[in-house]
Amino acid sequence: MLNVATLHGQALDHDWIAARIPHQGTMCLLDRVRAWDAGHVLCTAQSHRSPTNPLRQYGRLGAACGIEYAAQAMAVHGALRASGRPVTAPHPGMLISARDVRWHVARLDTIATELLVLATCRAADANLLRYTFELRAEERVLIEGQATVMLDVHAPDIPGLGLTASITDARTTP
Repeated sequence: MLNVATLHGQALDHDWIAARIPHQGTMCLLDRVRAWDAGHVLCTAQSHRSPTNPLRQYGRLGAACGIEYAAQAMAVHGALRASGRPVTAPHPGMLISARDVRWHVARLDTIATELLVLATCRAADANLLRYTFELRAEERVLIEGQATVMLDVHAPDIPGLGLTASITDARTTP
């Protein structure tokens, strides 16, 4: 059963989310947590309609950007699950796979209502989490799929390579 969207009496709003995921400013896409439990999180977002959404290209927000909304919901879910443990900092993670993704729309910016972002944890161990996800507009499914998150991922500390360095780049840099 999903919990009412508070944690220890605190509202799970945009500020709460931004304090717990690595995305800041306009890249923090979610507005609030509507409900959650150990296996699920349901978040809402209205940033898909914003002309300043950083994922827009050529004035449009493609449906594939919905995977980022789902990934942020997964990160929020990790923070919520960690909140009951003695150490409250969630493990850093990285989305390593998106599979069986089905797009039922071409664009998100044309959706007039808020997005409902549901992430359901299907399997978890010390290193990997497997989720299914859905983005909806009211009852209409917009995007659905599966994702895998690897935990405790840290970017290599290699001078001069920025955050987008690949493993191949890291191996070939003197």
